[in-house]
Order: sequence, then C-alpha cells, then structure tokens
Amino acid sequence: MLLALAVITGSGSAIADKPADFDSQVASFAEEMQRKHGFDASSLDRLLGPARYRQSIIDAITRPAEAKPWSQYRKIFVTDSRIRQGVEFWQANEALLGAAEREFGVPPEIIVAIIGVETRYGRHIGTYPVVDALTTLAFAYPKRSRFFTKELEEFLLLSHEEQLQGTVVGSYAGAMGKPQFIPSSYRAYAIDFDGDGQRNLWESNADVIGSVAAYFKRHGWQGGAPITGRARGVNASHAGFVAAGMMPSIRLETLRAAGIGSDQPFADDALASLIELDGDQGTEHWLGLHNFYVITRYNHSNLYAMAVHQLSREILSERARTGGATR
Repeated sequence: MLLALAVITGSGSAIADKPADFDSQVASFAEEMQRKHGFDASSLDRLLGPARYRQSIIDAITRPAEAKPWSQYRKIFVTDSRIRQGVEFWQANEALLGAAEREFGVPPEIIVAIIGVETRYGRHIGTYPVVDALTTLAFAYPKRSRFFTKELEEFLLLSHEEQLQGTVVGSYAGAMGKPQFIPSSYRAYAIDFDGDGQRNLWESNADVIGSVAAYFKRHGWQGGAPITGRARGVNASHAGFVAAGMMPSIRLETLRAAGIGSDQPFADDALASLIELDGDQGTEHWLGLHNFYVITRYNHSNLYAMAVHQLSREILSERARTGGATR
C-alpha cells in the first residue's frame, strides 16, 4: 500500500460531488502501476499525490463544443483573429512547415489550422493539471472510465519517458501542448523534429509541427488529394447516404446516379461520406473524402474537420492576399 499517497481534496468546487471511493480508486490504480510497470512508491506519490477531483471537469466534458450546430460551432474557430494569427504563425515557422510537408506530405495550412483550432497557436493550452483531469474522468465519469484510466496510465508512462517536471497542465480531457495530444497520442505519434533528444509539444514549434504532420501521415493522409466539396441536389430521399456515417464508403458515381452532384470534379471511383450540417443559411451538404476523414481522426467530429478545413482555406487566402506564397 502507498501510505504517502493521499489525494489532496482542496476546497470549494474542486470537491463538489466527489465520489466516496475516489481516493481508494486512485490508490488502487497506483498499486496496479507498481505491479504492471515497476513504478516505485516515491514516483507514484509525486505523480498522483497532488491529484484532485474537479467537478468543473465533469461539467465541461458533458457540454462539448461539438454538441453545437455548425452555425454556432464555425463562429468559434473560423474567426478573423484566428486567421490573422495563423498567417503570422506560418510566417514565423515557414521553414519548419516546409520541411514537414516534404517529409510527411501534409500541407502547411492544415498543420497551422490544427494548431489554431486546438490552442490559438499556443495561446490557450489549457489550465487544468493533467493528473486532475485524468483521475477525475477515470474514477468519477463511468461513461468513459475505461478510456481515461488507460490515458492516465499512458500519462504516467509519458511522464517517466519524457522526464516531465512540475505540474503539467492541459485541457479538461487531459490533452497537452500546442497541438493538444492526449497521452496515448503523445507517446505514439509525437516526434523529435528538432533533434534535441526530447519531444516537447509545449515549447518546440519544430516538434509541434512535425508531430501534427506525423500524426496525419500515420492516419493515412494522402498528399495532394482533395478533402471536401459542397454536395448539390441533396433531398430527403438521400437520408440513407447521410446515415451511412463518417467513414467514406459511398462511390461518387453512386451519389451521382442518385442525383447528387458536387462543386468540384472528383473522380467517379472516389469514396465519400455525405455530410449534413446546420448552417447559417439552412442545411448544408458536403462530401467528405479520404483526407477529410483523416482530419476526423484528430477529433472524431465532422464539425471539427470542417472547421479545420475552412480555417485552413481562409489562412491560405489571407496569406496570399498579404503577399505570402500561393499554393
């Protein structure tokens, strides 16, 4: 038993509705980490001792932005300031973005848009101690307990591997750094793109840019391939295509035979999903091709992928307008 392991409960809203068995679950998890991975008691006390239950984390995860309609969601992420800051980030990191595109095939505007949507280019990386976020969700949110218990395990392993020091902060879901990698993604996909021997997603823009590009490449990004386009002629009889889901599974020729066109010349044998969004001017329909689906592997939401895509196009346009290179 880890006698020194005591969850600091704090005061106020941090302990509101704290489950009665929260502390014992943390202690049991610590013992499992000892048995499974050989962590010593002092390391676990350092990593898990400060953990606090936070009701605000439970509140946040139950009202995600992705629950909003597209008309509201878009306004959060595709903004003048985020576009302008994206152009500035691109200009400041042009060589790194070019190197990432050459190695991984992912265009700069997509990498920049991801970082912009996630953290406004590092301006908002989160304020929750990651250990609080993950323990709260692992041991007080039964709906996702298994997932976040695994992420807590990954975080402890990551802390040891990368020698993370002090209080690591991130999102309410435990995502970290400028690109907001959860611990398992950090361990699996983050790369040392500046060659200094460490994968630093907080301070090294090289590692941030390289890691986002590597993530997309590992999830099947196809360089130069299309992402999405507006679908035309969709009506109520096409509801089954929308219901087919997020993964591209419908041949474009099938959609065309059903009377659905597009605003771009996609190949007949390309696979797509049919996406329905609630826009400012009413219902919008889009075709989600392979690379669109790859964006959803970063966040499993068509809203998220569309925000990234549209922000990337706006950044590219603004960069060209202000004298940057065009693509």
